[in-house]
Parts: sequence; structure tokens; C-alpha cells
Amino acid sequence: MKDNVKFIFVTGGVISGIGKGISFASIGRILKDRGYKIFAMKLDPYLNYDPGTMSPYQHGEVYVTKDGAETDLDLGHYERIIDEELTQASSVTSGRVYKRILSQERKGFYNGTTVQVIPHVTNEIKNYIKRAANESDADIVMVEVGGTVGDIESEPFLEAIREMRMDYGYNSTFYIHLTLVPYVESTLEYKTKPTQHSVKLLRSLGVTPDLIILRSRGELSSDIKAKVALFCDVKEEAVINAPNLKNILELPLSFEKQNVDDIIIDHFGFPKGSTDMKEWHDLVENINKSKETVKIAIIGKYVKLHDAYLSIIQALNHAGYYYHYNVEIIWIESESITTDNIKEILKDAKGIIIPGGFGTRGIEGMVLASTYARENNIPLLGICLGMQIEAIEFARNVLNLKDANSIEFNPEAKDPIINFLNGQYDGIDLGVTLRLGNYTCLIDQNSKVASLYNETTIEERHRHRYEFNNDYKESFNKAGFKIVGVNPDKDLVEMVELKDHPFYIGCQFHPEFRSRPTKPHPLFLGLIKASIENKN
Repeated sequence: MKDNVKFIFVTGGVISGIGKGISFASIGRILKDRGYKIFAMKLDPYLNYDPGTMSPYQHGEVYVTKDGAETDLDLGHYERIIDEELTQASSVTSGRVYKRILSQERKGFYNGTTVQVIPHVTNEIKNYIKRAANESDADIVMVEVGGTVGDIESEPFLEAIREMRMDYGYNSTFYIHLTLVPYVESTLEYKTKPTQHSVKLLRSLGVTPDLIILRSRGELSSDIKAKVALFCDVKEEAVINAPNLKNILELPLSFEKQNVDDIIIDHFGFPKGSTDMKEWHDLVENINKSKETVKIAIIGKYVKLHDAYLSIIQALNHAGYYYHYNVEIIWIESESITTDNIKEILKDAKGIIIPGGFGTRGIEGMVLASTYARENNIPLLGICLGMQIEAIEFARNVLNLKDANSIEFNPEAKDPIINFLNGQYDGIDLGVTLRLGNYTCLIDQNSKVASLYNETTIEERHRHRYEFNNDYKESFNKAGFKIVGVNPDKDLVEMVELKDHPFYIGCQFHPEFRSRPTKPHPLFLGLIKASIENKN
């Protein structure tokens, strides 16, 4: 750990889901562009060990880091906006903390003392933060506390960050509190009382914010900021407004304009300097140039909750910005697709994505969509499960293997196109096994995907259990469904593409996790380019 490492702690009040993660990431981006090395963490109070086994309807997308951590979707915001790869150290839950404490207690680690929330739980939370600072060697470690102040399960985390100021001192710790300022239609005014109560509650727990971010529908007046500063005991210049914006990627520039970085830098006593945000300014300018629209269908199991596909949405947007196009998503529940309605459902789609998922629900609708895209030259990107769907469809309708399937959907399938491979999980409990995190993929240099990546050795992030069955490689290749990407260590199929099709590509990994606003992912760039050509 650097001797002068600094810590920023971000908390939320009034209600959740108002953009704490985006605000957190935006501040991280400004500080990175100021020249500081940033590491980001999320402290989640829920008792699950991680979100990996949680339904997407409960918690949205499960984001995966390069080293295989299954995390909260906010880490996706951090990585995309700050553009720093995070790790297992970035995600801490109550479940993880308590599991570690109870394991240590069973081994006699506490020498027979009574194990309590204070100091044992709070010390363990602080240890996670300190280990992250050590491993990352960051100048500034940013920590978001999930939930809102007042949640009973958040209190150990708030106590831990209070103690961090005692451990490291005032000038090495900085507290940011984000609250909602609601607009009351009947009186046509913004109300600061919820913010006042939220800060009062936070201060009663020993944490006094150094900066307050006010989330609001529109711009707040200087009078409202002054009122909050007075009642919440912060400097007026440290009351920052985060109004609704045309595009959330404008938020870093809004915070820069309000001198958020200067306030933090002055508090830490860092040398004065300037912020180089030219790349971000160019990005926002590029976004504002986007006039035309291209429609992309996402055919999935969880489309009623768009957050289940948050990284895919963002990756599509990144690629759209590159070509000066806005991406309009057509959300299609895969269960709703039939042979009778598929033409009507997909008539406006210029490109299609079949994303990842688990379980048998909606699979046959995805297969129908895959057939439609193949036969009608509609650009299609199959991601994870989507690649497996492409393979199953091709086996059934081109190779004439009518019982082709995944053993996930039919364990007795005569032609298990998707299967466990021999020796893949020897001695491991299959019920909890997933291939997670970065794996190497060697790309066929003569393939379409090689031209998209402009390289033949890549690393991509995975989250899946079943694999393409290598017994069928030869027959697929001969029929024009090319195996174009393979993991060299275990000979696992990573990428496929259909010969003589504008864009019909499948990948076993999740490319959306590697896309950045300023660095769109090659596969999404390829899909959007092909979809624009299809439109025109």
C-alpha cells in the first residue's frame, strides 16, 4: 500500500436506484484524467456471498471481472467509465464478510473471545478495503456503500468507513453523500427536507459528508444549494447538482464543470494540476453528432427487466456512437416467438442479439429467431447461450440432426451439440461450476472475426457451464458453420461464424464486459456496421 493512499467513500440516502454508481464512476473518471491511479470497490450489505446465484429479476445483470468475480452491475459502470479493470477485491458483501469471520472463528482465530459486529465485523470490512489498497497500489481507493442510509444491514459498513477516518486521518479520507431532491408538482418546487434528514441520520452514525450530490429532475438554483449547505454543515461549493441529463455519459463533464475534482484534491492536499478530459469531451461531442437510428432486437429470457442486459445495452450504444448512430432496442421475450408471428415481430429489426441466460424457458423461440436471421441474411450476434442456440439451430436444420440440443435442456438428447467435455470438470461438483473470467482465444486468421479484432490472440470474459461438443466440429466446418476461435489450453470452442452471411457470429464469452464508451468492442462494432448496411 502506498504511504499516502487516499480513500473516498460514497453513500446514498432517501431512495436507492438514483444513480449513485454512475456518480461514483464519473468522479473516478475525472480523478483518473487528473493523473491518479484509481481502484474502485462496492460494499453490498446483502447476505448472499455474491450475486451469482441471484435471479436477474432480483438484482439485474451479474457483472464478471477479469479474474472471475461475479459482482453487482455497478462494477460495470465503474469499469466502463473509469476504464480500469477491477478484480475480486472490488466486490465485498455481508455474506462474504460473515463467511470469512465464521470460518476463522471455527479455527480458533479469535482465541475464544465473543465475536461481535464491533470490532470483528467492522475490522474485517476494513481489512477488505486495506487489502484492495495493497493489491491495487492505487493512489485513491474509491468505495461505494450499497443501499441507503437507514438500512439496518448497512450499519456495519457505515461504522467501518467511520473508523477508517480514525485509522487514516481527516486528510486521507473523503465522504460523499448522494441524495434525492424531489420535485413536488402541487407546489412547483424542489424539497430539500429529505436530504436534510438523510444527512442528519448519517451524521448520527458518526459520518459527516465532505461533499453532497443532489440528484434532481432539473437544474437546482444556487439558493437551494445554499440551503442544503447551511442545514447539512458543508461548504456551499461542496454541494453539487446531478440533474437528469440527455446522456449519462455527460455526467463526468458536469462534475468537472462544478469543480468536484478540485474540492477532493484540495482536501487530500495533492499538488495542484489540470484535468485532461479531451477524450471524454470528444466522446460526448461524438454522441451529439448521432442523428440516425438503427434498430437492434434483443431476444432474451429477462427482457422485462432491462438491467439484466445492462452491459449489452451499453456496448450497443458505444458502437452506435462510433458510427454516429443511435441504437434503438426492440425488446423481444423469447417465449413469445412462434413460427406464425416471427416475421411480424422481427420485421423492423436490422440486427439481432441473442444474449446469455440459463434454463429451458424460451429456448425454442431463440432457435426460431436464429433460423430467421440465417435464412434472411439478418446480422446476428449470439452471446454465450446465443452461440449455443446458433449451433443447435444449424445442427437441426442444416445438418439434419433433428434431436440436436444442449444437455442443459434435454439430458437425453441423441445429438448433444452442447455438452460437458470429457475431463472438463473431473472431481468437481457440477452444480456450482461455471467457467468464469478471462480465457485466451486463438482466432483463425482467415475469419471475419479476425478482421474485426485485427488480431488473432485475444482474452475475453466468460460466465457459463456447458461447451460446444468437439465431436461435431468437423461436420460443422464442412457445412460452412466455421469454428473460428478456440481456447488453446483445453481445446474449447470460443467463436463460430457462418460462411457467406453478412454477419452471423457466435461467441461463448461475454464481449459486452470489455466494451468502453471510448473503446467500443470489435464484435459490437461489427454488428452495428452490418446492421447499418442492412438498413441502407
